[in-house]
Amino acid sequence: MSAPAKSESELTSCFGTGSEKGPGSSGRTEEAMLVHPVLKAFFCGSISGTCSTLLFQPLDLLKTRLQTVQPTVSGSGRIKMVALLFKLARTESIFGLWKGVSPSFARCIPGVGIYFSTLYMIKHHFLWEHSPTALESVLLGATSRTVAVICMLPITVVKTRYESGKYSYESVYGALRNIYRSEGAQGLFSGLSATLLRDAPFSGIYLMFYTQTQKLASYGQLDTTIVPLMNFGCGTVAGILASLATQPADVIKTHMQLSSEKYLQTGQAIALIFRNYGLAGFFHGSVPRALRRTLMAAMAWTVYEQMMAKMGLKS
Repeated sequence: MSAPAKSESELTSCFGTGSEKGPGSSGRTEEAMLVHPVLKAFFCGSISGTCSTLLFQPLDLLKTRLQTVQPTVSGSGRIKMVALLFKLARTESIFGLWKGVSPSFARCIPGVGIYFSTLYMIKHHFLWEHSPTALESVLLGATSRTVAVICMLPITVVKTRYESGKYSYESVYGALRNIYRSEGAQGLFSGLSATLLRDAPFSGIYLMFYTQTQKLASYGQLDTTIVPLMNFGCGTVAGILASLATQPADVIKTHMQLSSEKYLQTGQAIALIFRNYGLAGFFHGSVPRALRRTLMAAMAWTVYEQMMAKMGLKS
């Protein structure tokens, strides 16, 4: 009868409910249970990032152009988004609206995967006993995004320069090599502080509003076919609020990455943007950015949640 008792102890230890860890196989099983869901979260996040990036790349291009165009002497000095859209389609063709999609893919596919897998890992290590509170959601989203931003910032610099229309690179790799040779590592990581000031708060605020609106939606009373629509709706509300709160940081980030030799420090960038564009300059491109970030985040979370549910995992 001693053998079954040992087997039961090892089984209990394997699932983490026993007081001691079993040797050998139980340790490997425990490790597999940890790694496998994280890889699934990475895969689901990468797929969701691919879909949203392909659909909403034109809005990112518009946002970058609106933030960097010089104000006109006559008229109001404001460049209309629709007018710019038609101008780009006319001068650069309709496919020109997807300029920068290659570095966007190179950034978003692994970047979104890193974000969601980090989010899953932290959540299931520290918050597995309860749903995160509003403050915990802010910290969870901001920490996960910080990891993803640091990993993918060189690709973000290349993407911003592609979209501006001021740089011509043969490939993403060629752009990275060119920037490193001419500007050094500082050029590849230009705008790091501004990017973190934009993305970490955005993800924290977004996740807070997303989780809180989900709680208000009373998911337990909804038909399962309506859940994806509710996820998208919650994501849309969260995206609008988070986009508006972080718009100035996005403008600062764009200018620093386009002219790293001109904007050496965040404070210097803020002063120059205010001098050249005024207070309104910090909100240039807010409409296309809010549309893109809102729709992109809402779609990414909807696809991610559905894929994780299909795999039998709680996101």
